Amino acid sequence: MSRLNTIAKSLALGALVSACSFGVFAESSPITPQQKKNAEALIQKALKSDLGYSIVESLTTEVGPRLGGSEAEKRARDWGVEVGTRLGFDKVSVEEFTMPFWDRGHLHISLTSPYAQPLYGTALGGAAPSEKEINADIVYFRDIHALTAVENGALEGKIAFVDGDAMVKSQTGAGYGQANQRRRIGWQHAQRGGAKALVVRSVGSDSHRFPHSGMMSSDGENWADIPVVAISNPDADHLRRLHNLGKPLSLSLHSESKWKGEVSSGNVILDLVGSEKPEEIVLIGGHLDSWDLGTGAVDDGAGIAITTAAAALIASLPERPKRTIRVVMFGAEEVGLLGAFAYAKQHEKNLNNHVLATESDFGAQTIWQLVSNVNSEATVLVDEIAKILSPLGIVRGGADIAGGGPDIIPLAAKGVPTIRLNQNGRDYFDLHHTPDDTLDKINPDELAQNIAAYAASIYLLADSEIDLKAK
Repeated sequence: MSRLNTIAKSLALGALVSACSFGVFAESSPITPQQKKNAEALIQKALKSDLGYSIVESLTTEVGPRLGGSEAEKRARDWGVEVGTRLGFDKVSVEEFTMPFWDRGHLHISLTSPYAQPLYGTALGGAAPSEKEINADIVYFRDIHALTAVENGALEGKIAFVDGDAMVKSQTGAGYGQANQRRRIGWQHAQRGGAKALVVRSVGSDSHRFPHSGMMSSDGENWADIPVVAISNPDADHLRRLHNLGKPLSLSLHSESKWKGEVSSGNVILDLVGSEKPEEIVLIGGHLDSWDLGTGAVDDGAGIAITTAAAALIASLPERPKRTIRVVMFGAEEVGLLGAFAYAKQHEKNLNNHVLATESDFGAQTIWQLVSNVNSEATVLVDEIAKILSPLGIVRGGADIAGGGPDIIPLAAKGVPTIRLNQNGRDYFDLHHTPDDTLDKINPDELAQNIAAYAASIYLLADSEIDLKAK
């Protein structure tokens, strides 16, 4: 039996159980019978539709990798405008902003002692180039904590290697924040120690020779003055074994990554204008850019497809919801949430009319949990939405969890209410920021389940009379 048939049968069974257990929604329910009927119809339509898959297939195939600030990201914005227009959104626009552009360039990295062996690595975002080939001995650090304790100048003429452990696979991605410290701040301590370069174990849960890219953090004002390279987990394991044998280790490294000045990026805005309260905005979206090693299917072509397709399905209803639904295809997320901060700044005077925000940016596996951060009256509404989503295998989670997704952080910080439809992320850190982030990793039926959940929940929130903001 296909997964689609399984989901559809589960939905039908869930609806039957709901009817037997609860009857029609109580008169006090914040969801009317017609709204419930519309939401369930959206679920059924989404489960049978291939719209979302066709969107992510088009983006990854016709545009390809989309590094923030690059010519490819510009082509992606043009693509987003064309898709929004073709799908019948009421308003389609691009809001531009400027940003510094970092380019990866060519990288060579090889083990030279105790013997010659090519390694699989990638420059990290914000890293500096090497003026010439670097040949130096390795100083091994078991983890980021060991590197932070290094004395100033102690690494002069050396290459620092920060090991660690591969992330444990988990549904929630637990462990990413801690593991990510070696990628984000490791360069500051290696540079303080006088190292010629820094090499780190990739931040990921896979065992393939696919290095994970990602952005480093500045020190508040400056970026790295040294090359910084992530190597694949198997290569990091290899260096650890050699170190444990007491072998002297050395590397040859040459990197061309560098900053290339200010360029233009932008956010693509697709609006379904509300029928009664057009000034009130329910914002959903994903990020349009990707790292340049793969085609950005899972991170975050899937999120673009999920939210765009969900809104397009809502647009097919006989009439628009009361509130405006806005899909934002955020630009330059991977290099520092630049599109998110630009959006918050450009709409600063109108954020009080943003009544809800959420983003899909955790892959393409099924949604398993609904969490929220809205007022107590609106929490009752989200509780009722969770009942409608339950046949999709989605459970109600916390009712006081801030967030909504990475690009929603600047909006949530300004008081915009949020929900989050949490996806199963067991495969996410196998793929994210690697050459393995490609379309074949997306299961169309799982993608359809995501779209069904977004279409139903966003429709019900946009068509509600309830104030969602915290009081």
